[in-house]
Amino acid sequence: MFTIGQERVVLVTDTSCDLSEEQLRHYDIRTVSLRVATSQGEFRDRLEITCDELYEVLKTEIPKTSLPLPEDVSALYRLLREEGATRILHMTISGSLSGTYNMVHMLAQETEGVQVDVFDARTLSCGLGLLVLDAAECLSKGMAVEEVIVREQALREHQLGAFVIRTLEFLRKGGRIGLVEGVMGSLLQIKPVIYVNDDGVYNTLVKARGFTRALEAMQEEFFRRYQGRRVRVAIVHGAAYEDAVRLREKFLEKLDVVSSFISPVSPALAIHTGPGLLGAIVQFAD
Repeated sequence: MFTIGQERVVLVTDTSCDLSEEQLRHYDIRTVSLRVATSQGEFRDRLEITCDELYEVLKTEIPKTSLPLPEDVSALYRLLREEGATRILHMTISGSLSGTYNMVHMLAQETEGVQVDVFDARTLSCGLGLLVLDAAECLSKGMAVEEVIVREQALREHQLGAFVIRTLEFLRKGGRIGLVEGVMGSLLQIKPVIYVNDDGVYNTLVKARGFTRALEAMQEEFFRRYQGRRVRVAIVHGAAYEDAVRLREKFLEKLDVVSSFISPVSPALAIHTGPGLLGAIVQFAD
């Protein structure tokens, strides 16, 4: 909890942020879980199902994802109010990819005894995570919530999050294909580099033949855009940690990286991308 003037502020996000438990604890960032529905039941993302368990499930079925339970969100708000919070900044996964933002916005308006500001990050995974971490750093320095929101909106405008996946099958079956062109990719092994556009929807950044070339094309796009700027970098992966380590090394070689970390995508996100994903999110550091 952050003390800013007369306010006691808590930062809340959802499990799609892909931040580690250590990162969340460091700033006392609270989370609400998205949900994963399988033939064996429904599970809270990261609390009741792990990445390894999810990839095992994907061998036989493609689960569905769902919003956090409204009662989980309301219960968290009540708990924070009881702990002394007077204000909550709740930063959510893209409202164009999930109904979480709309639901949280409605609950925020109904919440009494604590002011809730809801911020649609228009991104997900560590794109959301990097914005959350920056917001936490700003709040810890005493920046007002209104100023933090304006800052994160500006950072999001210049943030790029992109990834390459082994197959578009999971995105297509999960209904998250967005503006990504999938048919040609299946026929000619053309792999799209997928990014989250300014509207918070998946789109194609560049295309290349084969996974390796697509990964190289993705890197070149990042290096071209951010050369000469101090940046923060997050590398994300789907059960491909060693490949993620090598990818981070290339970013450290080519860019002026102030901070970086590697994170697996959460179970709720892995449903739509499958194993083997490699991606990066880059954000200005100043």
